[in-house]
Amino acid sequence: MKPSRHPATHPSSGPERPAPAPGLPALPGRRGFLGGLLATAAAAAAGPALATPAHAAARPAAAPAIRPLLLGTYTSEAGGGTGIGTAAYDAATGAITPGPVITGVDNPSYLALHPSGSTVYAVAEQDPGAVTAVRLAPDGTYEVLGSRPTGGSGTTHLSVHPSGRWLLSADYGSGSVAVHPITEDGSLGERTDLVTHSSPPPGPGQGGPHAHQIVTAPDGGHVLAVDLGTDTVYTYALDESDGTLTEVSRAALAPGSGPRHLAFHPGGRSAYLACELDDTLVVCAYDPATGALTPGPGQSTGTGSGTSYPAQPVVTGDGAYVYLANRGPDSLTRYAVEDGGAALRLLDTVPVGGDWPRQLALSPDSSLLFAANQRSSTVTVFGVGSDGSLTALGDPFPSPVAVCALPLP
Repeated sequence: MKPSRHPATHPSSGPERPAPAPGLPALPGRRGFLGGLLATAAAAAAGPALATPAHAAARPAAAPAIRPLLLGTYTSEAGGGTGIGTAAYDAATGAITPGPVITGVDNPSYLALHPSGSTVYAVAEQDPGAVTAVRLAPDGTYEVLGSRPTGGSGTTHLSVHPSGRWLLSADYGSGSVAVHPITEDGSLGERTDLVTHSSPPPGPGQGGPHAHQIVTAPDGGHVLAVDLGTDTVYTYALDESDGTLTEVSRAALAPGSGPRHLAFHPGGRSAYLACELDDTLVVCAYDPATGALTPGPGQSTGTGSGTSYPAQPVVTGDGAYVYLANRGPDSLTRYAVEDGGAALRLLDTVPVGGDWPRQLALSPDSSLLFAANQRSSTVTVFGVGSDGSLTALGDPFPSPVAVCALPLP
């Protein structure tokens, strides 16, 4: 049965969800930050440096590569931020230099960059849910281009289709997914589709559907939506002429497993799915021709007894290693990828150096791993060795209620 196309009214739930915030405020004008931020960070890099990881040892010490870093937060939560945080990171040492805040964006708990690099998109995780576009201009200024309602509640994830023409978003509270067109200037048009996950029935104790992620498969022809509430991953075909979704496949996970986020192997035929409620990482086979995702048995997170609340897996660019954030024990699990992506071998776990690692991100060259630690309001940075080992770099970086780190190229 195809999911119904109307918003649901299930409230957002879970210990990390903030109280609903009021509607989005008036949008500010342009303000400079990137140019000055990167210049300041470059000057700071000339001073005493953090220990350089092994993978970066061959890089010239006199030519630091300073890159922008955007930070998501909850603006409605006590101690939270006031918008999208900005910073700069040294690609060689992992050192982070703080910058100003992009204001006028409520509860930007997840961020995604347009393929052009000129626009960033943020969720508004509240009721009603919304998505916001922010232009990052070459002259070092930004402009909040406006927001669009998703038609659901508790918008928790978004991604840009590889064509750059469509923004996809997932609403945790209403268990729905939405599509918005992206115009030539990066702003968002009126929503073209809304699909609510009305079946199968919610898993044990879930109370309703909870769409937690929506992402395009590497083949570009299918869109996958992970729903924690229905223990299902839905595969859709996106009509790129009118921005509508048609369901083509479903993958059923174990009842009560709570699938949360998946990450594809770069080979495009395997994906790794973090299941929040049963503490597993599931290796899935993926068929690009049909969009069918086939889950295998759950893999151990290596965290021992107790609830680990795995949050998000990430895969290195060469497809050799997978990392998983575990919020309960505040750790990172490292897996070696085998059999061309079809198998994982658990290697070890390391402390994340913060409290409640909500999200992970690799730098564009996979030499650094960033962990956004929600409850400690910090971002920790690790150097990624040639053997996939993780080395903590410097002290945790303070960032109010850090729930997303987005390192830019």
